Amino acid sequence: MSALSIRPDGAFDLVSLGALVHRLDPGVVPFRAAAECRIHVSGGEFNVAANLAACFRLKTAIATAMVDYPIGELVAERVRALGVVPFYRHFAHDGVRGPNLATVYSDRGFGVRPPVVFYNRAGEAAAELGPGDFDWARVFAGGVRWFHTGGIFAALSPQTTELIVEALTFAKEAGAVTSFDLNYREKLWHVRGGAREAARAFARIAELTDVVVGYETALDRELGLEGSAVTAHSALDPAPFIAAAERLQRRFPNVKVFATPLRDVHSTNRHTFSAAVWADGKTALAPSAELDVFDRVGSGDGFTSGLIYGFLNGAELDEAVRLGWAHGALVATFPGDTTMASLAEVRAFMAGGSARIQR
Repeated sequence: MSALSIRPDGAFDLVSLGALVHRLDPGVVPFRAAAECRIHVSGGEFNVAANLAACFRLKTAIATAMVDYPIGELVAERVRALGVVPFYRHFAHDGVRGPNLATVYSDRGFGVRPPVVFYNRAGEAAAELGPGDFDWARVFAGGVRWFHTGGIFAALSPQTTELIVEALTFAKEAGAVTSFDLNYREKLWHVRGGAREAARAFARIAELTDVVVGYETALDRELGLEGSAVTAHSALDPAPFIAAAERLQRRFPNVKVFATPLRDVHSTNRHTFSAAVWADGKTALAPSAELDVFDRVGSGDGFTSGLIYGFLNGAELDEAVRLGWAHGALVATFPGDTTMASLAEVRAFMAGGSARIQR
């Protein structure tokens, strides 16, 4: 894709920087009535690396914190199973207080009842990460084509924001394309100073970023830009997105691509799903799909990973957005935060494949 200069090869197709978490999922039962939960290994930045490895068969890695205790062993096993190479800074657990790998609690909701997400990130090891904790020369030694991080990790502490800036600076110098998913989480930023502090952090990060992923409202709230005068007729109207992308490019001329999923939520289990990408003044829009949603968590990361795969695979803008859209749609049909799709299934959905039984 002409807007991005992507190296043809490297030891890793993508390296992510972020926190690993384990999500407790009681299904459609709200936590106040739950008797059992499934455990999903997750992390907004990790999910992208995991999806690219598991579905798209690319070589990926994650730079993150790991705690040496049973929860850490569970999480590390899943990282290995998904095919992601870890670069860990290890922490010892004191047996009582931590440090910990964060716990995310998220039921699925149902119908008119939305999913509810809350956290226990007290004593989180990833929040203690900061500049100097990773040997970036070692991580990038064999070449890295793409480097990805996100706003969830930036929210954890002032030093995680500084670590992102350090890593992006090194990645740019090493010739990697850089991407940042705004992923604003109000509950996380509330303890860091709110939207104003997020805007300051995200603006610094955006100055080092080639590709920004986020809803059009993110530019107003998270990057501190003035809002668009365009009023959307629906959540699928791309006009506000186009206006937001143009504002973003004027404020951050280094940003070459802005991408967003578009989602009209009719109920917890019924969404109309599309996506849009802007680059070099051109916009590509994915089709709209009527989704029966099994588990919404991770579908946005599914979009991001499919989009990145498209760019890494030399796809033009229209194909890249449809790859992201198709993969994001499929991720919403699986339990958990990471993909269970194959590339063949993604391409079949892109081509208009049906849900008829395959025998």
